Amino acid sequence: MASEAPDYFQPEAGLVLTHLLIVRDVDRSREFYQQVLGATVVRERQPAILRFHNSYIVINDEGGPTDDKPDVQAQAPPDSRTLSSAMNVRVTDVRAVYEQWRSRGGEFLTEPKDHGVEIRCYLRDPDGYLIELGQGTGILAEMGRAASA
Repeated sequence: MASEAPDYFQPEAGLVLTHLLIVRDVDRSREFYQQVLGATVVRERQPAILRFHNSYIVINDEGGPTDDKPDVQAQAPPDSRTLSSAMNVRVTDVRAVYEQWRSRGGEFLTEPKDHGVEIRCYLRDPDGYLIELGQGTGILAEMGRAASA
């Protein structure tokens, strides 16, 4: 089940960026990211760590303060309408990934929508975290024009 991911613990380039999710049920969330998005489980729990292409998702329980966070409460979003964090996943074919994740049980808010410079759609994980799935269709060119102006 769990696989090795030495770059998480000792990054080759000195740094690895991960996304931490505080959830109500680690097993349920780990299964969602593994089964729907196709992430690979590196560590089962405390915290769960999943490799997702060239990044990692860290999933941990809600909880009270710790010695290194003495006044911080770790809590999942209070409901699925409150946005406190979102993952943005960029792909080369948004419609193909949309169909793949939908076939694995992903429930999207809408089908992919074309916004001119990108095509995007959203789904939620079991705790209500929003996941944006998108494909750039000109956003980088637009950003380059703005930077050179």
